[in-house]
Amino acid sequence: MDQSVAIQETLEREENCLIAVQCDVLFDDFSESRLLGLVECTKEHAIFIYNHRRMAITADDVSLEDVVPISLEFSVVEVSSPEELAVVGGDTRVRVSYQEEQLELRLPFGSQSRLFLSEVNRAWSDVCKSPNEPHKFEWISKYHKATRGQGVVKQTFAPLGNTITKLNQHRKTDKTSDKKGSTEKEKASNSVAQKSKAHPSTESQGNFSREDRDDMVRSSSHTPSNKAQILAMPQFGLRDNLIKCELLKNEDLYTYLEDFSIFLGTYNVNGQTPKESLRPWLGCTLNPPDIYCVGFQELDLSKEAFFFNDTPKELEWTKAVSESLHPDAKYALVKLVRLVGIMLIFYVKKEHAEFVSDVEAETVGTGIMGRMGNKGAVAIRFRFHNSDICVVNSHLAAHIEEYERRNQDYRDICSRLQFRQLDPTQPPLTIMKHDVILWIGDLNYRISDLEVDHVKELISKKEFETLHSYDQLKRQIDEEAVFVGFVEGGIEFQPTYKYDTGSDMWDTSEKCRVPAWCDRILWRGKNIKQQHYQSHMALKTSDHKPVSSMLVTGIKRVNAEDYKKTFEEIVRNIDKMENECIPSVTVSKQELHFKDVKYMQHQAETLSLFNDGQVPCQFEFIQKPNEPTYCKPWLTANPPKGFIAQGGSVEIELEVFVNRSTAPDLNSGKEQIEDILVLHLERGKDYFISVAGNYQSSCYGTSIQSLCQLREPIQDMPQETLRELMEMSGDGNAAKTEKPLDIPKELWMMVDHLFRNAIKQEDIFQQPGLRSEFAEIRDCLDTGMPDSLPGSNHSVAEALLLFLDALPEPVVPFSFYQQCLESCPSASLCEKVISMLPQCHQNVFNYLAAFLRELLKNSASNRLDVSILATIFASLVLRSPTKQDLAEKRKTQEFFQHFLTQGSS
Repeated sequence: MDQSVAIQETLEREENCLIAVQCDVLFDDFSESRLLGLVECTKEHAIFIYNHRRMAITADDVSLEDVVPISLEFSVVEVSSPEELAVVGGDTRVRVSYQEEQLELRLPFGSQSRLFLSEVNRAWSDVCKSPNEPHKFEWISKYHKATRGQGVVKQTFAPLGNTITKLNQHRKTDKTSDKKGSTEKEKASNSVAQKSKAHPSTESQGNFSREDRDDMVRSSSHTPSNKAQILAMPQFGLRDNLIKCELLKNEDLYTYLEDFSIFLGTYNVNGQTPKESLRPWLGCTLNPPDIYCVGFQELDLSKEAFFFNDTPKELEWTKAVSESLHPDAKYALVKLVRLVGIMLIFYVKKEHAEFVSDVEAETVGTGIMGRMGNKGAVAIRFRFHNSDICVVNSHLAAHIEEYERRNQDYRDICSRLQFRQLDPTQPPLTIMKHDVILWIGDLNYRISDLEVDHVKELISKKEFETLHSYDQLKRQIDEEAVFVGFVEGGIEFQPTYKYDTGSDMWDTSEKCRVPAWCDRILWRGKNIKQQHYQSHMALKTSDHKPVSSMLVTGIKRVNAEDYKKTFEEIVRNIDKMENECIPSVTVSKQELHFKDVKYMQHQAETLSLFNDGQVPCQFEFIQKPNEPTYCKPWLTANPPKGFIAQGGSVEIELEVFVNRSTAPDLNSGKEQIEDILVLHLERGKDYFISVAGNYQSSCYGTSIQSLCQLREPIQDMPQETLRELMEMSGDGNAAKTEKPLDIPKELWMMVDHLFRNAIKQEDIFQQPGLRSEFAEIRDCLDTGMPDSLPGSNHSVAEALLLFLDALPEPVVPFSFYQQCLESCPSASLCEKVISMLPQCHQNVFNYLAAFLRELLKNSASNRLDVSILATIFASLVLRSPTKQDLAEKRKTQEFFQHFLTQGSS
């Protein structure tokens, strides 16, 4: 996930976040997570250090802590112990210095960290090239004021204020540790040094490393007879892509299969801390596995973990896992990734570590509004020898009746979870683009159509096959609704949910949950055999039982001698190509029309490119003159660039998606669904693709004032009338033709529906709805049909949140934001600010606050409290016009809480 977007939202227009990376700040006895952004302005660069919550998606998720100018007084050196350097999957430790201050950071292993360090090094090198050129960094002075109160800042700017001060306070005065030359190695001075590669052991079977093979591809030169060097391109350019493509097609000529064992484990720990050894679960195999992938769900159920993605339980459970791995082997921790309570840990035997490469981790939340990480997935992808493997750990929607929501979560994870590739010219990798996919987690599919007593009777008789026929996941797989192409081993163990904590007793609570196989392990790929699939009843910490599986997987290994022969033959064939051949493609269509585009509804058209030329070609959609990107913001092409072998073809999906940022101008008619894409062939001609369509205006993305003027559904209004109304709403002096509505009728319909049907709904505003139902609700609001809202209570609740999120001007207009912050200590001042709002905004605020107070009266049933509602609604009702730090977030929540606890005027 690209977190630079969240940072960019905190910056001024002329400032640009080039790249962002998550890291840990290392103190003596603990570490804290931070988000780093490399920011450029007026040819100067600085590292911005942010506190963050969850995965940083918007500016609301980050708050600026420090700014470090990249000047002549700046340096970064990499410091790592020999043990860390020996493992390819190890994280990178660096020391950032500015003037007299130092800060030690740990960056996660992967291409994103390498790219970040590379860009920092490039920025510092530019400074060194012009040592006499003054660097004033005037543009960061405003951030110095914003962060001054957070720490002792000695410098003119705000470098390393709070963070370094905190580090120095915790750093031990005894410096004997610095003398351990054998355990720490400085590999660069005043620059970023790239992490040294592990020293591979001599291989008896003629294999060599992935890096060596990539270097061979990149260094392949043309024969002297190839005059024009028509395929000579920069690193990973056309020639490299052609060689890689041919090598992939001929992989069978230089690879062979070797079996390796992969242990998969999943455990929903229900927010508990480790109370017993995990050895009965993780050490249950006779022989030590080659790889461990261990997943947890509900690691921490606290509000702090949910809202700020911070938890001490990550370290507690990681320690418990490390101590419980098979005792007959030594393992290296390659990667850990966590999203709120969903965590995945990847270990490999130390002797295999050097053959692990291209390690990347990503997360995706599928909670309310598609952002919250209480449900979703974390994933790690890596290359082991010559096989690409992806491991996914997911926690899908709960409740027996919500199987469609679980199906949607699965589809969202598959589409949204993408890994950045080492080669920046290549599009991101999706889950399905791997040789082996291993999927574990609390999938939450239940047993349906049977009474609880009947289920328990079948379990007591061990009639698991009969019981399995009522399993929702089996039924959904049989219907090809989810997990198409995946395999699950036979289930010969009793359901893993729900038990009384600390026992093997089925749930004796008032709800008396029906036992279910919530915790599952599936796989997809060739040459995979399952050795075992079982639960582990000995562990009683949680209301779930852990599950494990051992998969023996055929991994592709490279024979160096065969690889070299294949490679040389490919290069010889490429060199025979005639240099006068010009790339050429046939485009399936050059005009695309998108009919009836709606708010937040994907529409896609497929464009096919066929390489009908005599040489391979490389294509890319390029920017038109004076335009920042190759297409309008509501349009994307996937992939936007790529490579086509001679006689090959590629399908490009052009997708239209209107969100909160693009809807207002489309609603008003200022923008149309119209664009022209320029498809450029390297060394060839350009092709022009025309995109057109019609957008159906929506209440989503329309201002409160405009909606209050509309007595009819928005889609019944002519476009010209809508434009005039929206222009009038922006002009406070415009004459009103008739008395406006007190509040938008669309808002009233949703709140009234929830008031009548969902006031006691468990987890309302915390559990997401179905996307298909949101589409029905949106259409009902926009067309007036049917008379009552369709869909579940959760879908209506999420539709309300999305409505508030899409308002071009929030309920509390941007111009009142600062007054709200200043008034928050006093309830009377808060009410005074609300009384000053434009009448329709004031009405909406008071209406929402009254509704939320009614919800709180029923908190025993709906499980809501003031803190939860203030956190969810404050960021929607009281949005910051620019950037918002953590202190401001807390003030907005405090402001909103006044109206939930004391009432409004």
